[in-house]
Amino acid sequence: MNEYIDTLKDTSLFSGIEPQEIDGLLKCLSTRHVQYAKGGYIIEEGDKVYDFGIILSGHGRAIKWDSSGRLIIISLLKAGSEIGVILAASLDHKSPVTVQAQEDLLVLQIPFERVLARCERGCPRHDRLLRNYINIVAEKGLVLHERIDCLLRPTIREKILTYLWRVSRDQQKRTFTIPMNRNAIFMRLYYGGFEKSGPLFFYPTQGTTGVYPHRDSSRQFE
Repeated sequence: MNEYIDTLKDTSLFSGIEPQEIDGLLKCLSTRHVQYAKGGYIIEEGDKVYDFGIILSGHGRAIKWDSSGRLIIISLLKAGSEIGVILAASLDHKSPVTVQAQEDLLVLQIPFERVLARCERGCPRHDRLLRNYINIVAEKGLVLHERIDCLLRPTIREKILTYLWRVSRDQQKRTFTIPMNRNAIFMRLYYGGFEKSGPLFFYPTQGTTGVYPHRDSSRQFE
């Protein structure tokens, strides 16, 4: 597991914990690493989740299907992404989504009960880990709030412009790259019965700024 310390030290869960202390903390938490093949399910919709995870290598996605069988992408996951953090803290709550490996993927599984348990040595690193966990849950709640803000916009144009504005703000760039293609964004922000029938372009109206796909990429906007 030492080879993945560089990945873990940059995650929110291990923020403020020295790299040389992480290996001992993993043993204290009784963690294990689990390999998933491409297309495999890490969590399936309806599962009860008692361990949460951190992706050590590979990419995945959180997905679900609507009543018509249409696939909806909830989020894209990469090395360092957390899986099931909120679910593990929800007593016997069933997962509303499926988490799937998009390629061979390695996950560090962490028992939630071990995070809550007091370390026998009372070490500060364990207390810091618990504080970090609470911060992650709080941040995910804020992200959900921002997503709801997008969904509450009355028109498709406003939903997508709100999403693009947030990506631009987070990347602090006027020309920015979105983490998924335009079809996936559309499904993420509006997964009713509407079918996109043409290219996604926004044209400026009086008092507004236009947002256009960058000429070199379907995932870049300016």
